[in-house]
Amino acid sequence: MKMRRHKLFLTLCMGGLCLISVLHFLKALSYVTFPRELASLSPNLVYSFFWNNAPVTPQVSPEPGGPEFLRTPLYSHSPLLQPLPPSRASEELHKAEFVLKEDTSEYFVHTKAGGVCFKPGTRMLEKPPVGRTDEREDGAASGHPARKPLSTRGTKRRKWVECMCLPGWHGPSCGVPTVVQYSNLPTKDRLTPREVPRRVINAININHEFDLLEARFHELDDVVDAFVVCESNFTAYGEARPLKFREMLLNGSFDYIRHKVLYVFLDHFPPGGRQDGWIADDYLRTFLTRDGISRLRNLRPDDVFIIDDADEIPARDGVLFLKLYDGWTEPFAFHMRKSLYGFFWKQPGTLEVVSGCTVGMLRAVYTTDGIRLRRREYYTMPGFRQYENSTGHILVQWSLGSPLHFAGWHCSWCFTPEGIYFKLVSAQNGDFPRWGDYEDKRDLNYIRELIRTGGWFDGTTQEYPPADPKEQMYAPKYLLKNYQRFHYLLENPYRRAKGAG
Repeated sequence: MKMRRHKLFLTLCMGGLCLISVLHFLKALSYVTFPRELASLSPNLVYSFFWNNAPVTPQVSPEPGGPEFLRTPLYSHSPLLQPLPPSRASEELHKAEFVLKEDTSEYFVHTKAGGVCFKPGTRMLEKPPVGRTDEREDGAASGHPARKPLSTRGTKRRKWVECMCLPGWHGPSCGVPTVVQYSNLPTKDRLTPREVPRRVINAININHEFDLLEARFHELDDVVDAFVVCESNFTAYGEARPLKFREMLLNGSFDYIRHKVLYVFLDHFPPGGRQDGWIADDYLRTFLTRDGISRLRNLRPDDVFIIDDADEIPARDGVLFLKLYDGWTEPFAFHMRKSLYGFFWKQPGTLEVVSGCTVGMLRAVYTTDGIRLRRREYYTMPGFRQYENSTGHILVQWSLGSPLHFAGWHCSWCFTPEGIYFKLVSAQNGDFPRWGDYEDKRDLNYIRELIRTGGWFDGTTQEYPPADPKEQMYAPKYLLKNYQRFHYLLENPYRRAKGAG
């Protein structure tokens, strides 16, 4: 008899657990659709490359009508520089702590009716018609942003529209950018402006992408609170290289943004990284995240963490939204405009890069490891369910932007021919074929021809969608404002004029 009771009790317990699991699954299912979940499984094929320190001047093959042998000047951003003076070399940037400050900017204006309007996204703040005090009182009593009026067809009664949005901005407060409005975020109807802005931490590994880094700094300087930039004295192939970015920090090249930069120095190469390049590639992001987060002070669990490759630049409006609004889910990705060699070769579709979450999720689910965040596997992490239960949030991955609305830029191999040469010879030993191992692929004339045609190192070419420098998301605004300086990224320097032989 007792045995039957025990069996009955165990059966009821198992049935109860199954019921709870089913209910939890149905709750999560209400947040995400099956096509969206399938879309989130697309692989991330973004890799980091690093360059060689050997004092080599890249060679070019003889050209018709030219001298028998040409020696090309070094790339303008070459790291092959003289050592720093002893007085500057002793500065230990890699040990300094960084105290995050509160963002005291006034992004929203509170109206007399109790509503909230995002100032940069609002055309004007209209006053309610005379005699419509009842609507003002209703808005103030609710404590929520006033809603836009429903259709008023068939009636002469006109309701007050409080925030009138500028093009590109949406929502009751005009603070939701287009890249969120047309995203797959499942909680758009639950977005609310924050009283206190989050702080945004943007982590990057840098090699010789200094023009793109400068574009990032100017794109995000007023919305990112700390740029955590990691540099190593080893290439991804395991050979020595000088610390060019460190020198630029100390010589004043980045004085305009220096107060927001936390410098991370990776002074060793991971065991096995030479034999298996993916070990080195992953370790860069792991070290960047853990060393950088450990030296940030005044962090809050709801602050935003974004980790990018140096050639991935998120657009300002999307990052500002993450800073100012509650109600979005995590982790999040960016749909980025894809380009090759320069923004003039626009590739089809977008690159969807999972690169962000809150600091709380970074610690609890990803164990402060940036490479785990980028792998999209949060639901298999041991701390996933515990974090979800402790926050009361259903964790659903989403992406800012869409294939038709770019939320950033990915410019792959976007260098001068000399810069591409350096990338070739220092690439990690895992992304095969390693084109830097082939002498003909390192030839600068060959590289110039690739840039001219948009071809790839395997001899293939592709059809590119039309790209016009006047299109809205052609390139970061800073590059366009300095067109002559960055013309090699904005227009094909080797394009032949029509009718030329």
